Amino acid sequence: MLRKNLGIIFAAFITLASCGSGKIGTDTDKNIIASIDLVTVVDDKVKVEVNPGKFQTETTTFNIPKTVPGTYSSDDYGQYVVDFKAFDYKGNEIITTRVNKNSWLIANAKKLDKVSYWVNDTFDSEYNKKSPVFSPAGTNILKDENFVLNLHAFVGYFSGSEQYPYQIKVNYPKTLLGSSSLPKVISEKENFNTDTYGASRYAEVTDNPIMYSKPDTVDFKVNDMNITLSVYSPTKVYSAESLKEGIETMITAQKEFLGNVDATKQYTILLYLSNLSTTDAKGFGALEHNTSTVVVLPEQMPKEAIQNTLKDVVSHEFFHIVTPLSVHSEEIHYFDYNDPKMSQHLWMYEGVTEYFANLFQINQGLIDEQAFYQRINDKIKNSRAYYNDEISFTEMSANILSDQYKDEYANVYEKGTLIAMIIDLTLRAESNGEAGILDLMKKLSATYGSEKPFKDDELFDKIIEFTTPELRSVIDTYIVGNTSIPYDDFLAKVGLELGNIQVSTSYFVNGQIPYIGVDKETSEVFIIQEGILNSFLIDLGLQNGDIIQEVNGTKYTFANVYDLIDASYTWKTDDPITMTIKRNGEIKKLSGNITAPTVLGVGIKKKDLPENSKEVQLRKAWLKG
Repeated sequence: MLRKNLGIIFAAFITLASCGSGKIGTDTDKNIIASIDLVTVVDDKVKVEVNPGKFQTETTTFNIPKTVPGTYSSDDYGQYVVDFKAFDYKGNEIITTRVNKNSWLIANAKKLDKVSYWVNDTFDSEYNKKSPVFSPAGTNILKDENFVLNLHAFVGYFSGSEQYPYQIKVNYPKTLLGSSSLPKVISEKENFNTDTYGASRYAEVTDNPIMYSKPDTVDFKVNDMNITLSVYSPTKVYSAESLKEGIETMITAQKEFLGNVDATKQYTILLYLSNLSTTDAKGFGALEHNTSTVVVLPEQMPKEAIQNTLKDVVSHEFFHIVTPLSVHSEEIHYFDYNDPKMSQHLWMYEGVTEYFANLFQINQGLIDEQAFYQRINDKIKNSRAYYNDEISFTEMSANILSDQYKDEYANVYEKGTLIAMIIDLTLRAESNGEAGILDLMKKLSATYGSEKPFKDDELFDKIIEFTTPELRSVIDTYIVGNTSIPYDDFLAKVGLELGNIQVSTSYFVNGQIPYIGVDKETSEVFIIQEGILNSFLIDLGLQNGDIIQEVNGTKYTFANVYDLIDASYTWKTDDPITMTIKRNGEIKKLSGNITAPTVLGVGIKKKDLPENSKEVQLRKAWLKG
């Protein structure tokens, strides 16, 4: 999962009672059949029926997941289920007892024919819940218009049946089209259409979201991989075709970077664009799946901003085809949706993935060196500023659902990335630049693969077996141990160091710190009263406390200040700009050209070394090898 920070506009965001689990009978070849009716929508709810086949036991328990892989949070999807009922083969209702938010005990299981229930969506609830479901892991029900089906919120499982095959039948309006990586077994066209999808086990059900919406889909190939991009844009600002080129360029670069890693032949991107003017989804980012991803972003984002965000967000999710798809532990492979045991290797599942999502961009020429260094430097600053830098990363990972560690989760994208980097730099230094962490992940992928999990406490030994004993102290000290990482020591291996440099900022925001504010009483937009401004603001002649009235002829107040931020994402250097301000009661007009904004700060810079030095050669191997 990746939660994307979109600046000051779009800030990113267990106990199961054991109740005599029933086991499916001897007819193990029979699919569990789940039916989802998207045609008869009632009060923003859809009906689901699940037919499990015959049971051998007197009772059974039906479950909706409490948590799912990739979210690492307890979301209790059963709370969105209402009117749960069980029926025998004669259509008579069987007694059920709700055990907790996510589980129902069913009596007379030997007579059970099916269960039925109605499901509410999560998008509508995000505005009135204290802890809403992260949108890419959530659901949308918009009759005859759009359905986001993260199936873990719709289709449950009977205790003991998680390894049985499923058929998912979706009855949908004929004006809509479904997109998913889940293979279709049957597709019927009548008054309303029915798609039947096949899954080998429950984990494959939950791993394959489906989106139904009015057709806006493009398919294209990257080498021998088929990519499907399906877009829902409520006011039709964007289309799949308009975003295809950027996605195709990015995935082509990723495949080139990965080389012979070939974990899937189909990858599906489901892009839901939220309308901020309505009670729509507001948790922006993406959720990992092995062969697909759900991305939720604001439709109001300018095209350049949305393309850049897609590049970062989707590239992260795509690299999950390496881990956890090809390399994962038993805790992931046999995930317990209602009493999960967490793996200690979030540094790999999320950290290595996020590292690759940045490294491939410099490797394939999508960004320059300085942009890459700034990304790494930002992660160093964020990991130290917002998280505990002196805790064991493996201990934190294994206990991420606990109150003690849950607030540390987002550090998997910051320090987790940096852990991957120091492993990479160590491997490059020990192999004279010949091998790095990508080579390691390829060996692990070949050893394990999607159907062969590793034992959680054996991974580090396998890593040492595949690499070098010199890596053991790095693992023991900075991943298992609680010692802060001395980044200068590792950067020095490739001729880099932390020091004072001009650091890039946005025009009106520096990381999380804005350069502008709003007086709610007067509705005036002003430059911050104190603090150093970036070079663009200074070059244009702005001063602390100036009140911005117009920019390029457009008036700005509290009512449309976000439009100013939006517009700035589309600005291009050297274009002319005019700004009308009020300073000490006097109106002034400033004019000039747009320049790239920077501010003096600590960043990563090159040491003064000969081009043929070992460090410079290792740096070239690291970034371009």
